[in-house]
This record gives sequence, structure tokens and C-alpha cells, in this order.
Amino acid sequence: MATASTADRDRRAIRELIENWVVWRDAGAWDRFRTVWHEDGRMMATWFQGPAEEFIEVSKAGFERGVRILHFLGGSSIDVVGARAVAQTKMTITQRAPVHDVVCDVVCTGRFYDFLERREGRWGIVLRQPIYEQDRLDPVDPAATLAPDRALLESFPVGYRHLAYLQTQIGFRVKPDMPGLTGAEVEALYTRGAAWLAGAETPGADA
Repeated sequence: MATASTADRDRRAIRELIENWVVWRDAGAWDRFRTVWHEDGRMMATWFQGPAEEFIEVSKAGFERGVRILHFLGGSSIDVVGARAVAQTKMTITQRAPVHDVVCDVVCTGRFYDFLERREGRWGIVLRQPIYEQDRLDPVDPAATLAPDRALLESFPVGYRHLAYLQTQIGFRVKPDMPGLTGAEVEALYTRGAAWLAGAETPGADA
């Protein structure tokens, strides 16, 4: 019987970690969620950029006041070089909130682009940078009418403009230059990923 290679075992461990990230964060299991990160881990999102520990605390606070940002995963592509890895995982982000007094759902499709490292036998996330590819915004009540501010909506990148619009309506400050399906930002991210696998000291600029 063939035995799994070290790289295969690493890929399985990384995929499990990525799945745990989604389940534990969306369920509010904060102590377990903390274990998927390394201590110096960082999170990039439309509404937050900073240390993982701070991300956990602001996510917990939002969860407790009713903010719901949910995630669903698709397939993964994981590159492993020694104790380093870069994982790309298809995902959707769903958020429900009022927009101009109309309760809406926004759904954004993209990828989680993760920089990971194995330290003392444990894989953990060093940096998570989502790639935002396509999104839409719909009233929960199909009979409702929504009239967005077109100028504000179109000021955001096409890959996450509806997500950004909804988040600004509930008070978030949204980062305007996150990576999309194509463009300079995502190409720079791919370059940083290659450098990480080649031994770069850090994942690179991420703010």
C-alpha cells in the first residue's frame, strides 16, 4: 500500500486548518479560531487590516452585536515548499444588513489567499489576503425596492463594490484597493506568494 508523502500530509493539514477557520469563526468559537493563526498572523479584509488577535477581538465584538459575515468554501490549490505554503481556496462571503432601510444580502465570490508556515510541527496562517472576484446585492424581501447611490457604488472596485457599499452603510471603513480577479493588486500578491515560497522573510507589504 502506498504511503502518503510529507507534502500530501501537509496539504491535508492545511486544508483542515482552512476549513476550521470558516467553521469556528462563523460559529463564534473564538478560542478554537485563535489556534489556526500563528502569533504574528495578520488578516486583510475589506473592513479590517491588522493583527489576527485584533481581528479576533473585533469579530467577536461584532458577532455579539449581531453582525453576521458568513463564509462557504470550495476547492483549494495548495503549494508546499518545505515548511512554507501558499493556499488558494475558492470561497463566498455572505453578509446581511440594512441598506437604506432595506434588509439586504450581499454575496461575494473570490478566493482566500493564505501564506502559511509550519513551526514546531504546527501549520498556521501568517497572512490571509482575500481576492474579491464578483459580488451582488439583493433585498431579502423580493418585493422591496433598493435605490443605491450609484456614484458611491461605482467608486469601489468591481469585484467587491456591493459588499463595500453594504459595509459602508453600517459604519465600516472599506479598503479601496484589495485584489480582484485581474489587475496590478492581484499580480503583486502572486509575486509575494512566490517570494514567500522561495524563502522571503515576511509575506510582504499588506496594509
